[in-house]
Amino acid sequence: MKILITDKLAKEGIDLLKSMPDVEVVVKTGISEDELSSIIGQHDGLIIRSATKVTAKVLANPGIFKAVARAGVGIDNVDVKEATRKGIIVMNTPGGNTLSAAEHTMTLMLAMSRHVVPACNSLKAGKWDRKLYEGNQLNNKVLGVIGLGRIGMAVAKMASQGFNMKVLGYDPLAVPPDTGKLGVEITDKLERIFKESDYITVHVPKNEQTLNMINTDQIAMMKPTVRLINSARGGIINEDAVYKALAEKRIAGAALDVFPKEPPEDTRFKNLDNCLVTPHLGASTMEAQIEVAVEAAQILTDAIRGTSISNAINAPSTAGSVPPLVGKYAELARRIGAVLSNIAPGVVKQVQVEYRGAIAEMPVLAVTLNFEIGLLQKHFEMPLNMVNTPVLAKERGISIDVTKNPTPKDVASSFSAKVVTDKVTRTITGSVFGEKLLRIIEIDGFDAEITPQGSVVVIFNADKPGVIGSVGTLLGKHKINICTMGVGQKLDQQKAVLMVSLDKTPDEDTVADLRKLDFVNEIYICKLD
Repeated sequence: MKILITDKLAKEGIDLLKSMPDVEVVVKTGISEDELSSIIGQHDGLIIRSATKVTAKVLANPGIFKAVARAGVGIDNVDVKEATRKGIIVMNTPGGNTLSAAEHTMTLMLAMSRHVVPACNSLKAGKWDRKLYEGNQLNNKVLGVIGLGRIGMAVAKMASQGFNMKVLGYDPLAVPPDTGKLGVEITDKLERIFKESDYITVHVPKNEQTLNMINTDQIAMMKPTVRLINSARGGIINEDAVYKALAEKRIAGAALDVFPKEPPEDTRFKNLDNCLVTPHLGASTMEAQIEVAVEAAQILTDAIRGTSISNAINAPSTAGSVPPLVGKYAELARRIGAVLSNIAPGVVKQVQVEYRGAIAEMPVLAVTLNFEIGLLQKHFEMPLNMVNTPVLAKERGISIDVTKNPTPKDVASSFSAKVVTDKVTRTITGSVFGEKLLRIIEIDGFDAEITPQGSVVVIFNADKPGVIGSVGTLLGKHKINICTMGVGQKLDQQKAVLMVSLDKTPDEDTVADLRKLDFVNEIYICKLD
């Protein structure tokens, strides 16, 4: 097989490929999109880092090209959708930089605490300001860790076991099972992190929920001695807010390794001694680069040989290998999972799914996995699929209890999912009509039917006249069209639910206007396409 390498890769990865008798290695770094497009079809596999862009144009004539491996985590430079359409496997190496990123977080904490950079610059300038740069110990300080994935857990372990820090952990998805062994105290309230921590570090993906997670309001809750660290993604900590807080000495310090735009155009932090900045060095160690290079070489050749597929971003298509009804239920389950991920806030404690009727007598693993993908996707930057989802869910301590009952209830066949968090319990039931029409038919015991597509708005409201008219009028005012609508009531409780699927996602102004309606108790926006 011919393996093309178009970015700088650690020698150990190349040597591994060359040691394989059935592999021919071609290294062409710095090539243009046009050149890559012209030669990609002559190679079985491609290894890249962040520089090479695998675009739709590159993939237009794939020839014998079968798989691409990214030596690193981010796959923003790969058109995954087009690769999937062309049947090309896309893989990454998410575990290779865990320790390097965690160690860099600790490096930033220590450097801030001991004023390493300004003290170094002062001494080089001929000064001897020992008193000016008196620092602080990490020992016995409270570290708030937001995001308890691989890197967050590694930081928690280093801090608690290596520096005797008190670790207070928060994760928007679930609590990993190892937190107790590490002495991590879990909280479901971010406010505790902000109010009690001496150091706060973020390790969550960047998405709509985490963008500007730490802003002016959150900083106002913090101790004046707090120090902030962001080595995850630029924008999770709002730069304007942290700059203002540093300039006004509202907080003791901040360390930023990542920025909303890289390289950053704004150089204002150079004027602040209490701010430490580094050029996205989290994964930039020799060891990490060797590990991801070797891993990329191994998983790529394994995938091309067909022996195994690891860390696949887009699992190979299973079309034709399962009954058509199972495929439709898999799509329905993914959409139900996405709705539940929005309407069930909090840390996941329990997940149950139930199959009833005809679907219960079929192989449903793909359906369960697609539900899991829909439920968890917004908590991860990388696209989830049937390969990586079970592993990532297990790391977070999430398991799904599955029951199958061939006796139908209400409809000939149905899929139900129940999610219990530390805040709410939510249940959704759906069915496929005529083996092709996807429907949600029940939510939290309310009989309400809609087509789960586009953007779905779920409103839990007081049961009173005028709800449908008010919502419809308001959406019309904002030029948003209703595709399907479902209404359910619990007359004895004077409660109701209104679900509408829309032709476009409501903006912030529309959502704000909907919240102002006097009958609205809860409102959730769910993007399904």
